[in-house]
Amino acid sequence: MTDDAQAPADQHARVVVIGAGQAGLSVGYHLRRLGLTPGSDLVLLDRAPSTGGAWQFRWEALRLGAAHRVHDLPGMNAMGLRFDDADRSRPARDVVGEYYRRFEQRYDLRVRRPVSVSSVSRIGDSPGASGGLCVTVRTADGRTSRIGAEVVVNASGTWGTPFVPWYPGRDAFGGRQLDTTEYRSAAEFAGQDVVVVGGGTSAIGFLLELDGVAARTRWFTRRPVVWSESAALDLESAVAAVDEQDRAARAGETLPSIVSGTGVPVSRRIRAGLERGVLQDSPMFTRLDETGVVTADGEHVHADAVIWATGFRADLRHLAPLHLRTAAGGIVVEDGRSVDQPRLFLAGYGPQASTIGANRAGRRIARQVMDVLAGDDAGSTPAVGSD
Repeated sequence: MTDDAQAPADQHARVVVIGAGQAGLSVGYHLRRLGLTPGSDLVLLDRAPSTGGAWQFRWEALRLGAAHRVHDLPGMNAMGLRFDDADRSRPARDVVGEYYRRFEQRYDLRVRRPVSVSSVSRIGDSPGASGGLCVTVRTADGRTSRIGAEVVVNASGTWGTPFVPWYPGRDAFGGRQLDTTEYRSAAEFAGQDVVVVGGGTSAIGFLLELDGVAARTRWFTRRPVVWSESAALDLESAVAAVDEQDRAARAGETLPSIVSGTGVPVSRRIRAGLERGVLQDSPMFTRLDETGVVTADGEHVHADAVIWATGFRADLRHLAPLHLRTAAGGIVVEDGRSVDQPRLFLAGYGPQASTIGANRAGRRIARQVMDVLAGDDAGSTPAVGSD
């Protein structure tokens, strides 16, 4: 049992939702409709300074329609809002932030931000569901407090944990290295030679924006990029990719990339980039040196900067005190619920990772949460530190 669990709680809630992006807001909306009151028995926490989830951190040039589609939150249509009708001349981060802010206000979700969750631990000694959970949070001014909860819904997403693989010579490279979260503008690379690594939509977006700004770009991927001739995701491929995510989640494995199973839809913008020769991927290089990268056949590619658009991992660090991570690197999750900690749900995880998956899962998880609350023999949240 951790120190967090032994200390008295500063507040008690029936449900704590960690994260106010697509998944967290969807769950919060449905829990409110099922009778929980935001701010008291339903507490939503978000570490970001403003609304919009991870979208608020994306680069200024990104527009809606240039990346994966953003699906409407449940209840947005009743407000007269649809992302399909949104202004695509504005930065996507501004549009999503505005729509999410109006959504939170309309449904009075009372999200607390910026609040970071440092840990989630068990209350009492039981590893099962009987003891409840303690959520330790830290505010921007450094104050720490604890919330005792009957159920925790983790919707922390992936933006906080970009994945950058290690390659020989990475630490010797003398130029700039950055991941997706650190990219701000193509103008920063004007006149430079830039290597972009990764086979997803972020890498493609960077290459298209750098075209005509950087002196040269070179694109490296671990596996050949599969292009989908349809501008929308092929249904069969999408279903197969979601099934693979579900299998990995149930097995407690590290989750695979969605795009690796679906391919990349060829929009008009991407088609133009293919025709210009901007989007030509090369097999992954074998190492870096002080001035660039070296391919498997010995070619040296000069680089002033390397952009690692190599994806993300689920941000689950605050769940470490629960000891749920398997030897395979993941958490065993079935239908959005932790198998080993029944009071913990993971929204937007595994097969729910896409925006539509997280959206649809909100209602299902909310109903499961209410079932747990209804079946709680204790009748109220136990005090943190009780046995």
